[in-house]
Amino acid sequence: MTTYKGINGFAVQSVATDPSPLDEGQVWYNNATYAFKLASLSTVGTWAAGGNLNTSRGYSAGAGTQTAALVFGGSNPSTGATEEYDGTSWTAGGSLATTRRNLGGAGTQTAGLGFGGYISGPTPQTNATEEYDGTSWAGGGNLNTSRYIISGTGTQTAALGFGGYIFPSPGNQSATESYNGTSWTSVASMNTARRGSQVGSSGTQTAALNIGGFVTAVSAATESWNGSAWTTVNSLNTARQQTGSGGSQTAAVIFGGASPPTTGATETWNGTSWTTNPNSMGTARKSLAGAGTLTAGLAIGGEITAPTAATEEWTGAGAPLTQTITTS
Repeated sequence: MTTYKGINGFAVQSVATDPSPLDEGQVWYNNATYAFKLASLSTVGTWAAGGNLNTSRGYSAGAGTQTAALVFGGSNPSTGATEEYDGTSWTAGGSLATTRRNLGGAGTQTAGLGFGGYISGPTPQTNATEEYDGTSWAGGGNLNTSRYIISGTGTQTAALGFGGYIFPSPGNQSATESYNGTSWTSVASMNTARRGSQVGSSGTQTAALNIGGFVTAVSAATESWNGSAWTTVNSLNTARQQTGSGGSQTAAVIFGGASPPTTGATETWNGTSWTTNPNSMGTARKSLAGAGTLTAGLAIGGEITAPTAATEEWTGAGAPLTQTITTS
């Protein structure tokens, strides 16, 4: 008779806690709950509550992964506070040298990048860039174009900043800049000037997405960057601005925002088109930060009617899930 050991070369393990990370098809016996379990792939993405921020805030920037995330800046009122997430709880890190909100972000928890943003005064936008080493922030090369409500992606030494707003004029921006760890270089502009597109990582310096935002009204437009030019691709199902996002140019997730009204709607991107996920965020919100990937994302803070500290963890379609094996 064929056995599990005969097929796989090893017996079913008996463990006190479910293993992590999971591999598709993995089977084990949990001797604490007296149940056989299986790791299968999810077919629909779901949201679950994570640990709350120490400082409620909206209009902040996010970077990193679901289990090693970074959030910095924001408003409640304007703050330079930085926090680090370990998959369970947030811990305070070193504050930005320049307090600001509506800034762009990129990088990882131990090598973050913050640039642009809103400070104060008659010309409130800044071109200041700061680099995070896991403990403290230090000045980097300035953007060529000062702006706020700017989007960003990539790493600390290979980042992309695009779009945004200049007050009082000329308003919405299409300018795109590339960062090499020392200085910013202007590259090809977006097809449509806009502000308030996604806040979170949706690609790399040479393969990125710009999603939604505000043109003369809330937009559903998506543009794809190949390292030298932007191309308009298929639009979101729900037009919105001030969203969070995670993932890559070919596998992304976008969530929350204002359409209006404020929404918790979630959409996933397969490199060609957007699909509305049946499960929305637990808390509808706008001006939130995002981090992570299509299969393991993170929604951070934002505003409901006031700034919130709520964090939600996204398990996307295709991620391994634990299921209990039954005879039914």
